[in-house]
Amino acid sequence: MPPAPRINPVLIRWVMLGEWRARPGRLVLAVLAIAVGVALGLAVHLVNRSALDEFARAIRTVGGEADLQVRATSPAAFDEALYPRLATLPGVAGASPMVELTAALDEAPGVTLTLLGTDVLRTAVVTPSLVGRPGGGAAAMAFDPEALFLSPAALQATGRPVGSRIRLSSGGRAAEFIIAGTLPQLANGTRIGVIDIAQAQWRFGKLGRLHRIDLRLAPGVDRERAAAQIRAVLPPSAQLVTPQSAAEQSDNLSRAYRVNLEMLAMVALLTGGFLVYSAQSLSVARRRPQFALLRVLGQSSRGVLAQVVIEGAVLGVLGGLVGVAAGVGLAKLALRLFGGDLGGGYFSGGEPPLAFTPIAALVIFGLGLAVAIAGSVMAAREAQGASGAAALKAAAAEALDPRAAPHPWLGFVLLAAGAVAALGPPIAGLPLLGYAAIALMLAGGVAAMPWLARILLQPLRRLRDPSPPVSLAVSRLWGAPRQAAIALCGIVASTSLTIAMAVMVTSFRGSVDEWLTQVLPADLYLRLEAPSTGGMDPVLQRRLATTPGVAAIEFRQSAPVQLRPERPPIELIARSVDPAHPQRALPLLAGPRPPPAGATAAWASEPLARLYRLRVGDTLALPLGAGAPAKVFVAGIWRDYTRSFGALVLTSADYTRLTGDTGRSEAVIELKPGTAAPVAAAALRRALPPHLAAGASLAEPRQLRAIALRIFDRSFAVTYALEAIAVTVGLSGVAATFSAQTLARRKEFGMLRHIGVLRRQIMQMLAVEGALLGAVGAVAGCALGTAMSQVLIQVVNPQSFHWTMETRLPWPLFAGLAMALIVTSAGTAVLAGRGALSSAAVRAVAEDW
Repeated sequence: MPPAPRINPVLIRWVMLGEWRARPGRLVLAVLAIAVGVALGLAVHLVNRSALDEFARAIRTVGGEADLQVRATSPAAFDEALYPRLATLPGVAGASPMVELTAALDEAPGVTLTLLGTDVLRTAVVTPSLVGRPGGGAAAMAFDPEALFLSPAALQATGRPVGSRIRLSSGGRAAEFIIAGTLPQLANGTRIGVIDIAQAQWRFGKLGRLHRIDLRLAPGVDRERAAAQIRAVLPPSAQLVTPQSAAEQSDNLSRAYRVNLEMLAMVALLTGGFLVYSAQSLSVARRRPQFALLRVLGQSSRGVLAQVVIEGAVLGVLGGLVGVAAGVGLAKLALRLFGGDLGGGYFSGGEPPLAFTPIAALVIFGLGLAVAIAGSVMAAREAQGASGAAALKAAAAEALDPRAAPHPWLGFVLLAAGAVAALGPPIAGLPLLGYAAIALMLAGGVAAMPWLARILLQPLRRLRDPSPPVSLAVSRLWGAPRQAAIALCGIVASTSLTIAMAVMVTSFRGSVDEWLTQVLPADLYLRLEAPSTGGMDPVLQRRLATTPGVAAIEFRQSAPVQLRPERPPIELIARSVDPAHPQRALPLLAGPRPPPAGATAAWASEPLARLYRLRVGDTLALPLGAGAPAKVFVAGIWRDYTRSFGALVLTSADYTRLTGDTGRSEAVIELKPGTAAPVAAAALRRALPPHLAAGASLAEPRQLRAIALRIFDRSFAVTYALEAIAVTVGLSGVAATFSAQTLARRKEFGMLRHIGVLRRQIMQMLAVEGALLGAVGAVAGCALGTAMSQVLIQVVNPQSFHWTMETRLPWPLFAGLAMALIVTSAGTAVLAGRGALSSAAVRAVAEDW
């Protein structure tokens, strides 16, 4: 058996460097294409990682250093009698009871902090970081009933020095405290205040109630066994939270948003892969005589394949290194401009420190390298066939053969595989198969481009007596479908992805706008800051109802309820709903169904129904009181775009009966005819107690809609930026492809000049070719992008954020993008043709004589 032919590394290096010296612009473009994708992917990952780390630190700060925690499932809290039962369990070395509230600073409107009521002696054993340090060395202040200890961030937010008095409001109640000192171990930017637990229960209406109990286990105790013993004694109103469930909850908070951004960032990398393929394919086509000469001189087909693949690998390495460096810089800039949530609204606070993860950088670098190699492997297949003396004199471009029909079967198979993948369920709660479907559809659309180009050009071949430039352009594109497909790769990839995202965002924004019109029919809306229970008591509600100018007022309440410890809480909403006609108050998607006799009707939001697999007619258990969980009947499912983790609506009477909470924090107001909204708002604010008026917001529907849409646009700001970058990369690749193809056709232009075709006519031919390619790419990209948008709308969004929307097509964008592609393609072809139509083009024909 003859030995396998060897690959000459010296020859490979010599040929590769020669090609790059001759075409440095193509090298730079390919490297930048990979670098942009790697940089965006790494930047998004680093920002998300930094935000999660900061959020986890904040959770650990509030939670202290406890081994386990027992937390209330709702703001109503649980009976404090649970504390001695847990403290005396075997294996529990210490237990620290706490009241946990969200409090507003009356002196700083809009500023809130987490207020903890603790027993300082118990806290010192279980969570010592929550023990305050008195200012000025006055140790006795640690036990003063009015003492308030603030974290450095909270102290800065108050703008007051240690020793001054401050007023805090929570749940409709207010109380004054003395800033007695600080919490020096909580220096990570979290706003926390600590007061005596008895004062928290008395002054804020929580007598006999606790929100959490921190537990310290004895050394050597098995955590799982201890957790099982604790769960056995817990009432329905309390849940055991482990470090693992807390971490999972914080991860679930923004996981879908983070994954969607990371997948979108990978779009730019995928587009870069197509550009590498395009650049390498053109290089291979132009260098076919060179590869044929190498084969004649003894180079193996394996060596030719290695030549192109190694070139692609070097491009990937260079692009990856540049991308990693740029990604770190972009991440720092994004954290400074957008914060840790990248506009998503999931995290609050300032700029978190950058958390660089070398493993993530290495993985994304590897993805960039893999994409570059994959693009080169496809192009290298063509180089393997370069052999024989005929190839030494062949033109750089492929031979024109109008009879050779391109086969669309590979494209159809990939498109069909994408359609099948789109039908798959989520994996680990994420639409991974949906993203796979988009990638398969994109690859299928690109693979079918030679066939589709001929289909779209077919009517032009039937034109009677076309002008010579048009006839030549159509014949060229018809006879060289593969080169047309190479030029169309960048157009179709960038256009289809742009259209897909634009259709999804337009549909989403339009659906949100329409939904806001449905759910904001009143004249004025009142909302109190912070209180999840309490707020406006019945006496105040009656007083507000008699405010001058108010025709009718509906009071509402929202409170978080924890159904599962590993998931964020759902929102329990109390409002006026007619059980016989709930569609008058809620935008129903399913139902209504009358509840059975004696059952409590509830209406689940679409995200709640998807997350917990609820259907109309199901029963849901709510852990609200000290007794057994309250069971409610799902009488309908309604559309909600504001609470992606779920919401449940109860009638106001049922909410009060189940929770005992008579306070309300929101009001929907109808005004009397002729009453101006600002006048009524001022009267309502005067009717509120000072501590509630300071944290009350009153707004008209148009203001709320504007705020909501502004938040929507901010949350999609990074999406728009990533989309714009991907399009820019794609259009740059289109320009480079046209330039390379035009320059590679000098012999063709020289021959046309020899037979009498005017320079002006060749320029017109190139303009027509470019315009036709732009038009074909626009049609294909818009069609493929619209199909891909349905995967985003029908699969990715429901599986990521658990809500649906109606498709809305942005026709002006379609027309504008198509015109831009046609003009850009034609202009690029003409500009490239000016350089190709020199005297060298005529002399190049002599090489074949």
